[in-house]
Amino acid sequence: MSGIIGKKIGMTSIYDEQGKNIPCTVIEAGPCVVSQIRTVENDGYSAVQLSFDDKKEKHSNKAEMGHFAKANTAPKKVVAEFTRFEHQKTLGEVITVEVFFEGEFIDAIANSKGKGFQGVVKRHNFAGVNDATHGQHNRLRAPGSLGASSYPSRVFKGMRMAGRTGGNRVKMINLKVMKIIPEKNLIVVKGAVPGPNNSYVILERWS
Repeated sequence: MSGIIGKKIGMTSIYDEQGKNIPCTVIEAGPCVVSQIRTVENDGYSAVQLSFDDKKEKHSNKAEMGHFAKANTAPKKVVAEFTRFEHQKTLGEVITVEVFFEGEFIDAIANSKGKGFQGVVKRHNFAGVNDATHGQHNRLRAPGSLGASSYPSRVFKGMRMAGRTGGNRVKMINLKVMKIIPEKNLIVVKGAVPGPNNSYVILERWS
């Protein structure tokens, strides 16, 4: 699995050869620096650690400063590990968006937008009580009965109820790479990518 770390810029649309308008997401992918090489001898597994987006030294501790100094690079905000790169990587090497090519399919991993505390209608697509003609007051978006009477006198685990929504790690698979703009480190993929604009995204290819 090879990949790169990027930042979601926003959405746009492009036209394909048949003139169809396709919604796409624009991602600033890289450049990323190889900040560590994991080996079986030292770490028990092999992987390549990539880092992305410079961070001010005053916001970095000494451990981070020393870690990135080994790769001869500035401290970074985001670090991620990738396994099975196509070619051997060296410490301090720069990985650009050209690790991908147009027309292939990749996966995108990011944290979805946090919605906070939400009711059952928004969180689980409940229909609500609906019937407001028989003395129902403010019940249109209520969950209704939970089904627990004198037996078993409790609410079963996993009951769909109101609660925190969003902010989860989401993986979108098989997104087609529509366009690559290497001079601006941009990659345009078909469809939506989780998270708000300016959030970090991990792009990876299984090989």
